[in-house]
Amino acid sequence: MKSFGLIGHPLGHSISKKYFENKFEKEHLDCKFSNFDLENLDNLDKIISENIDLQGFTITYPYKNEIIKYLDFIDENAKEIGAVNVVKIDSDRKLHGFNSDYIGFQGLLEDAIQDREIGRALILGTGGASKAVSFVLKNKNIDFQFITRNVRYENQKSYNELKKEGFHDNELIINATPIGMHPNANNCLDLPFETLNPSNILIDLIYNPEETIFLKRGKSQGAKTFNGLKMLYLQADAAWEIWEKEQS
Repeated sequence: MKSFGLIGHPLGHSISKKYFENKFEKEHLDCKFSNFDLENLDNLDKIISENIDLQGFTITYPYKNEIIKYLDFIDENAKEIGAVNVVKIDSDRKLHGFNSDYIGFQGLLEDAIQDREIGRALILGTGGASKAVSFVLKNKNIDFQFITRNVRYENQKSYNELKKEGFHDNELIINATPIGMHPNANNCLDLPFETLNPSNILIDLIYNPEETIFLKRGKSQGAKTFNGLKMLYLQADAAWEIWEKEQS
């Protein structure tokens, strides 16, 4: 039996295991999927050595950046993005890193903006997920700026600055942080929601809960809102294609 899994912490919010188990059952695949909730990656080698049937795994918060130093090889797109969310284990037990998040976000973004002109995109957060988001926006020639607590680079703005300036017309706002994710669904970033209007589009990469407070606040101002469920499905399908392709 081939084995696959998910590595991250915490994993209580994730439906990846259920998604893949349903896929295996529906397609009559002799595979299993396990969650590896790790407080750090120190035991990664042990996980791989003890699970000899493990063919690959996906990576979620907070290890999409940190996993890179454990890899033997990294795909060019993942290298450019600077984050990995899919790992394939080859027959020599070498780790190959890929990024399927950008494929998932690209599909979600196309649904969200369709043919609309976007004045600028704001990416909330600077973690691994935000890097895949910025990769897609760059390829679509959409200007973007990161919003972060600690400004370190030129294309970043602090949350305090954003609160003073407010949102503007035709802006796309993407939450790439875990704030508001189950089980802390009552949490929300402190944002100038009152400055949103129907010309804005809000995307939350979180899919559990289906509607975060971030999205609810945006909807109350007339903005169009989208959660991250489609991104999850698309990136999971892309991960499976990576595992299958590399096995052939």
